[in-house]
Amino acid sequence: MVTASSVLDRVLVLEMVRVTEAAAIAASSLIGRGDEKAADAAAVEAMRAALNELPMDGTVVIGEGERDEAPMLFIGEKVGSAQGSGPGIDIALDPLEGTTITAKAGPNALAVLAIAEQGGLLNAPDVYMDKIAIGPGYPQGTIDLSKSPTDNVRSLAAAKNVLPHEIIACVLDRPRHASLIAELRALGCGIMLIPDGDVAGVIATTDPDTTVDIYMGSGGAPEGVLAAAALRCVGGQIQGRLLFRNDDERARARRWGIEDLDRIYALEDMARGDCIFAATGVTDGSLLKGVKRRRGGCIETESIVMRASSGTVRRVSAEHRKGLA
Repeated sequence: MVTASSVLDRVLVLEMVRVTEAAAIAASSLIGRGDEKAADAAAVEAMRAALNELPMDGTVVIGEGERDEAPMLFIGEKVGSAQGSGPGIDIALDPLEGTTITAKAGPNALAVLAIAEQGGLLNAPDVYMDKIAIGPGYPQGTIDLSKSPTDNVRSLAAAKNVLPHEIIACVLDRPRHASLIAELRALGCGIMLIPDGDVAGVIATTDPDTTVDIYMGSGGAPEGVLAAAALRCVGGQIQGRLLFRNDDERARARRWGIEDLDRIYALEDMARGDCIFAATGVTDGSLLKGVKRRRGGCIETESIVMRASSGTVRRVSAEHRKGLA
């Protein structure tokens, strides 16, 4: 059972939605314009401005890079209007998960945010992470990142009481996943290849309507922590292991206090205690509808907000008639 946090009680759940709404609306003006950097920058600035209006002492522990990569919301950046006096909050964020998706007007682009008390979210460097995730309702240990994809699919199939070829896996469509895809297809699995947006891909395992049973493959470590926060709220299992391409990335991890570079992180290693997760759709997708601009200046958004301590999942449809209220 997750105990409610009095610290998070002081930062209203709906305030988190207002933050992701701001980022989604800003990014939406660049849907289909072919400019990934401009879309990301718009989302970043809008999210930063919204966070700085909140009465909290916030620290970005999962962001878009380090300080020298500004204007990103960098790891270690302080946000909130009550520095030194407000509640201490750790923040994981991705102002625009799916920059390429947005530039090409594809599905499932999101503005995403998770918060917890200080120390509640893994302070991971901005590197790749190998991930595996399933939804709720399965025995602990059903998945194990130290085992092969074949072993994990067979384990999940047994827990689900189906045959391995009945399992559907969600995988990022990347050349680095060629051997993973070949192994899954050799088992007869269905594969849902997604162009981007692996937070939505992980969350898809929790929704039977998506038909996705398991998420597998490597993507950003920030997205791994955000996905873990979402699963912390609604149930499920996730494991992640940081991947390093060179000595610079290994040194970066050590600067953030990570000594065991081969460690496999479980859900509660990445997100523990009470968490709040919020996301707003930028483009239409399986999780949320995208931003809609109507005649007369009305802007419509759809968001989801979850809280671990209460187990609540709220869907928020909003109309913004005079900019962001």
